[in-house]
Parts: sequence; C-alpha cells; structure tokens
Amino acid sequence: MRKKPATVRIARWSATHPWSAIGLWVVFVALCLFLGGAAGTNKISDEESGVGDSGRAGRITAAGDFPEKPEENVLITAETGRTFDVGVARDAAQDLSQRMKALPEVESVAPAAPSPDGKALLITVTMKGDTENADQRVQPLLDVSAATEKAHDGLRIDEVGTGSTAKGLSETLGEDFKKAELISLPLTLLILLVVFGAVIAAGVPVVLALSCVAAAIGLSTLASHVLPETSAVSNIILLMGMAVGVDYSLFYLKREREERQKGVAHIDAIEIAAKTSGHTVVVSGTTVIVSMAGLYLADEATFASLATGSIIVVAVAVLASLTVLPALLAKLGRWVDRPRVPFLWRLTMRSGDSKLWPVLLRPALVRPVLTLVVSVGALLLLALPALDMKLKQPGSDDLSRDIPVVQAMDRLTEAFPSKGTVHQVAVRAPADRADEVEAALGGLLERTAGNELFAHDQTPAIRESADKQVHTVQVGTPHSPKSDGARDSLELLRAWVPQAMESVPGAESAVGGKVAQGVDFTGHLEDRMPWVVGFILLLTFVTMVGIFRSLAVALSAILLNLLSAAASFGVLVAVFQHTWAEGLLDFHSSGAVVSWLPLFLFVVLFGLSMDYHVFVVSRIREAALKGATVKDAVREGITRSAGVVTSAAIVMVGVFAIFGTLSMVEFKQLGVGLAAAILLDAVVIRVFVLPALMTALGKWNWWPGDRSAGRRGQHAAGSDDDTRQLRPVPAAQPHYAGQQHYSGQQPYTGQQQPYAGQQQPYAGQQRPYAGQQHSGQQHSGQQHSGQEGYAPFGTAYQPQHRDHRPDSWQQ
Repeated sequence: MRKKPATVRIARWSATHPWSAIGLWVVFVALCLFLGGAAGTNKISDEESGVGDSGRAGRITAAGDFPEKPEENVLITAETGRTFDVGVARDAAQDLSQRMKALPEVESVAPAAPSPDGKALLITVTMKGDTENADQRVQPLLDVSAATEKAHDGLRIDEVGTGSTAKGLSETLGEDFKKAELISLPLTLLILLVVFGAVIAAGVPVVLALSCVAAAIGLSTLASHVLPETSAVSNIILLMGMAVGVDYSLFYLKREREERQKGVAHIDAIEIAAKTSGHTVVVSGTTVIVSMAGLYLADEATFASLATGSIIVVAVAVLASLTVLPALLAKLGRWVDRPRVPFLWRLTMRSGDSKLWPVLLRPALVRPVLTLVVSVGALLLLALPALDMKLKQPGSDDLSRDIPVVQAMDRLTEAFPSKGTVHQVAVRAPADRADEVEAALGGLLERTAGNELFAHDQTPAIRESADKQVHTVQVGTPHSPKSDGARDSLELLRAWVPQAMESVPGAESAVGGKVAQGVDFTGHLEDRMPWVVGFILLLTFVTMVGIFRSLAVALSAILLNLLSAAASFGVLVAVFQHTWAEGLLDFHSSGAVVSWLPLFLFVVLFGLSMDYHVFVVSRIREAALKGATVKDAVREGITRSAGVVTSAAIVMVGVFAIFGTLSMVEFKQLGVGLAAAILLDAVVIRVFVLPALMTALGKWNWWPGDRSAGRRGQHAAGSDDDTRQLRPVPAAQPHYAGQQHYSGQQPYTGQQQPYAGQQQPYAGQQRPYAGQQHSGQQHSGQQHSGQEGYAPFGTAYQPQHRDHRPDSWQQ
C-alpha cells in the first residue's frame, strides 16, 4: 500500500486525537511566550546595524565605552502671541532648576543657556541610571516642567530628551496600534463572514492567526540572541502573521467544506483538504520562507532581523494549518458552519457556475493581444513614478506634526539647531596620540565655525574615552535631515576629517549620524540589490519549472511578478513622495520612500504572488490536460480558482491597509505598498494580464513540453483541487468515500475524473455503496477486489485499515 503524504498523515492523527493536538498547540504557544519573555529581547546596536563609513563611526564610538546618561532638554519660550521677557524667563529657569535638583531621578542640572536670537532659554538636565528605561523614570521631570509652566504666566516650557521623547512617541504609537487592532480584527471577521456565511467558520482563522502571531513573537525574541532584533519586527510579525495565517486557514476550510458538500465523510473531507489545500499551504509557505531568506543576502542587520521574524511567523502559520486546524475541524464537526448568517450563508452555498468571472474574462479570451497591450500599458503607467524613487532612512522629520512631543522637538531645533540634525565624528588612535587628536579635532571645529552649513548656537564638546584611545565630537547643522543642506554638510565634513587627521599617525576616523546612516544605507542597498533580486528571480524560475515543466510558464511568472511589483512601487512613490495624499492618509511627506521598504516589499510580494500564480496556473493546466482548448482551459481554471484567490486577496488587502492608518510613515508606506501590490496582482494580473498572455501564447504555454506530456506523469503539483494523480491507481491503494476504483476500471487515466466538475458521484445523485449496481457488481461497504472500503453513507464511520482508530464518529 502506497504511503500517504505527510500532510495527510499529520491531519489524520490530529483529527483522530483532537484534544491531544489542541492541547499540544496551546502548550506550544504558551511555552514560546514564556521562554521569549524570560530571555528578553536583544536589540540591534549601532555597532551591529551600521554599514559603510557611518557603521565604522558607530563601531569606533562603541569601542570607547562612553557612559551613556539620559538627558532632558527643557526649552523656555514665550506663549504664542506673547513677548519673550528675558527676566521672567530667567526667574522661571531658576525655579525649574531648583525643583529638578530636588528630584531623586536627577543627577545634574546645567545653567540656562540663551538661544542665538535671544528668544529662548535651554536647560540641560542629566538623569541618573541608563538610557534603556529612561522613559519609565521621566514622569517626575515632566511634572516639574508642567508645574513650573503653570506657575509662570506667559511662558511655554517644553521638555524633549531621551526619556520624554521615547515616552511621548510610545504613548502615541501605542494608541495607534490599539486602534489598528480594534479595526483589523472586526474587518477581518467581516470579510470572512462574507466568505463563509457562518460565525464559527469566520472566527477559526482569526483565532488561529492570533495564536501564530503570539508564538512567533516569543520565538523571535529567542532568535534575537542569535540575530539581534530591530524594533519593527513585532509589527512585521503581526502584519505577516494575520495575513498568511488567515489565508492558509481559509484555503483549508473552504476545501474541507467543499468535500462535505459532495457528501464525503467528515474525516475523509479533512484528509482530502490536507492532501490538496495542505499541500498548497506547504508550497506557499516554503516559497515565502525561501523568498524572505533572500533578505539575508542584503548583508545588513535590519534586513536579517526582518527576514528572521517573517520566516518564523510563516513557518508557525504553516505548522498551525497542518496540525491544530484539522483537530479543530474534527472537534467542531458540522458546528463549524454555525451560527449561519442567513443571506451570506445562501450566497456562499450557491451552486452552479459563476456568471461574473466569465464576463470579466471575456476581453482577455476574445481579444487577448489587445487586452494584454492595454492592461500591461496601464500597469507600466502606474509604474512610471517609480523611476523617480528617492530613498531615505526614517527619522524625526517623518513623524506626524500633530504629536505633542514632535511639536516640542521642532521648537527646540528652531531655537537651537545643534540639537536637531547632528553629524558624529569618531576618531581612534593610540593613547599617546590623544593630545594630537584633540588638537586636530579643534582645528576641524574652527573650520566648521565659519561655514553656514553648520550650526553655531553652541560650541561642540570633544569627548575622550577612559583609555584615551577614542575621541568623538558632535557637529550640528541647521538643515533638516531630508534637505540638500544636510547632505552637503556631510560631504564637506567627510572631506575635512581625513585632512585633519593626516598629521596623526595610526588614526582611524569616520563620520556617522542619522544623515550619514541614511546615505550609507541607501548606497549599500544599491550594491546588494542585484544579489537579492537575482536570488528571488532564480528561485521563482526554478520553482515554476519544477512544478509545471515549462520554461514559458516560468518566464511569464517572473515577468508578471516584476510588472506588479513595479506598478506597486509607482503607487508608493506617487502617494508618499508628493503631498497630494497627505490629508487623505494623515501623514507628513518627507519627499522619499523609506529606504528598507522597496527591497522588503519586493521579496514579500514575490513570495505571496507565487502562491496565487501556482494555484491559478495549476487549475488551467489541469483543464488543458483533460483536452480542453487553451481558451477553454484558461476560462475554466480561472473561474474555478477565482473565489479562493479573491477571498485570500481581500483578507490580505484588508489587513495590510490597516497599517496605512498608523502615524509612523514607514508602517504607513508598508501597509499601502503591500495592499496595492496584492490588489494589483489579484485583480489586474490574474483577471486580465495572465489570461490574455496565456490565450495569446496558445500551445507555447507549455514549451518546451506539450499537453500530452502531462498525461505521462503526475498531475501539475500545487493545485488545490488535485485529489488524485493522472495515472492508473495501483491495485493496493486504499480508497475512501468518493475515491473508489472498481475491478476492470482505471478511472484516473485522464478520461474519467469524478472530481473535475463532470461527475460528483456522492453529491446526492449516485451512491454506489448504497446498494445500486455498478459495473455488474453489488457494493454494500464490504471489501471487494482485494480493496479496502468504508461503510455506506448514513451509517457509523468504520475505518477498515489498521492505522485508523475505530472511533465512533457518526456521519
């Protein structure tokens, strides 16, 4: 007897031991959360995340082991519409300083410093302790600032610093994510209610996806001790986990329901879903995982962290779909379709062929070349803005100006530019050269003092490490990070620093800071991009050739994915590099796209698009193998797969679009970019471009093979509707309800395909095990022709072979 696929064996065990499978899953999720919480998160440091010259500056600074003390900058200005009185302001500064010194959280308070225009005072307060949890200890300082402002009429007192800024942003962004969660869950449930028409069926994928996200967050925390983690990982895990977790459950649930509608026994329906949809889930998950692994080729810590988090959550989602989902379906039984939503239930259970999809496909089938030219032309027009894409690292200028702490930061940098955009010069040299290094840096600062590209409101202070081997100094610029002035000042400083250090033997120098990191990161991406993209394209090509044995299908898959990716990049640039959508999406345009996003978006899109592409083309290939013309095969394949693909795409678009409501522009761009990419791929590519291209290619679709080659081998892999192989069933193979073969017949040779839409022997019309005659034989559930069988429908489920437990499930 032929061994069943692993997906079927796992599903059979889970279905026959539902409480064990569910219990093991709960223990797994709880253990992941406990171990992750106990281990803590290992964040990416500046030393690990930097590339190029800025990365070297970070490593030099880290080698100096400078004590990092959290600082708070208290700015005293006049209220809007009031005149700044220097005497009143100094009284307030004296009052604030005394109150701050009395706090146990404060280490020291610097004297008040006037701004160059004389309209502000700045007090620098140094806190005790480290910078890690300064946001949790800063509230007493904020209370003092607020009380001082209340006591001195006509003045405005802002506090910006290590702890206050982190606290203000985390509170705002925390409310953002809570709002997103409150919107995303009901929206996902609503979409699934429309798909299934039943409350429990809609809730199962959401609950399962949330458990996957929880487990993945715990596992990624553990993984951070091997590959340090960026702060965005948990958000990426939530985004990817909800999308793929719901989609994979949707594939499985829809197939299991379809089989039960045909009259297949409940456990047998789960097995068939495991063999078909389970296989699709494994193919899809593997493709996404390998695609995400391409990010490791970027050779950068942030991308490695994003890849690790994404791979973990996709792997957990696949595991959940193959293990605990069959157990839930077995335990719920027909309760999975309760309680029903009357109108939606009738809509989802409607029989007969779709009337909408043949109409949508008509242009591609009747005039394929014209449809191809028009649809590709439209996508190329959408992609046109991508030619002007500008990349930059996210920074303070990308935050919403409605956030109070951001408004305070703007007022601070306006009065004291040196507190805004800052370049960091780092020098490492032998300890006996310390005096020479200080002298060289002093000469460098003299050159910057006479140049308008640099800030002059405060004199930069040179810091020296305890071992006298490392020196650093921060040089401010009055220009915003995204401006040309900031880049010009960086280029000038990088030219001057080597000149200043020429006279110091053995000195190693570099210039870092936020502007430098953005410039270096973008340059690094340009160097690594060909390797990552080449890896993804090669993977796509090999996968498609392996599945379909067709170079034409593989090449067309690559071209279509590139087209949809380019169009989504065009949408991203059109929306976020310009200002027309600022009011619509509530953001402040930085005139650029977040530098890490295009590569990450490209990798994710290729992984997810491959899922849809394999699913749809497999259906088309299946119809062609039955002898249909190319046009009929395209019509049948897309019509039969459209429901599942559209449902999955709507769920993903809904989840991704929620991220477009967040305040942080990088998550806003990520959400809009992914939503646009999936929408374009599922609608324009699958409805117009793909069918038009395949219809135009005709028999060349399967080049260098032909349709007859498929009859000599296995059915195209990956089809969610593939419940059998296109070759004779071996005599020793067991058969289940709906899959029997009779003596003298070989029903799966390409001529007879009971599940291909022509015959549905157990849909209520034919029941060969209920006592009717078939092929001259009487079948009543007993074994015949050396085969194993099952009891007739309507009787107790009684598995006949030894690896099945004789449990008393009822049909």
